[in-house]
Amino acid sequence: QVQLVESGGGLVQAGGSLRLSCAASGRIFSIYSMGWYRQAPGKQRELVATITSGGTTNYADSVKGRCTISRDNAKRTVYLQMNSLKPEDTAVYYCNADIDAAGWRSNNYWGQGTQVTVSS
Repeated sequence: QVQLVESGGGLVQAGGSLRLSCAASGRIFSIYSMGWYRQAPGKQRELVATITSGGTTNYADSVKGRCTISRDNAKRTVYLQMNSLKPEDTAVYYCNADIDAAGWRSNNYWGQGTQVTVSS
């Protein structure tokens, strides 16, 4: 059973920083793209950033220049460093990954989410 477990969320003042982590565990053959999404109250879930297995990154315009996604393939972990946080960054942040757990196909997995609250 593949699991994605996030950590690192919390309450921070505007202008502060947080680092989110997401570790994949279970019977895993390969991990392809990994990423972070967020969902604020009353809004749809939206992309924050993604990173391929080769390290190519993609960011939402709203976080470009403030967030950095990275991954440690040996640790099966993806990180999101968030700087200059704004109140509008407040949301539940979800980890997402395309994982081959069968040896022949990949499926998409979600973590349980971690709350990030930015106070003004």
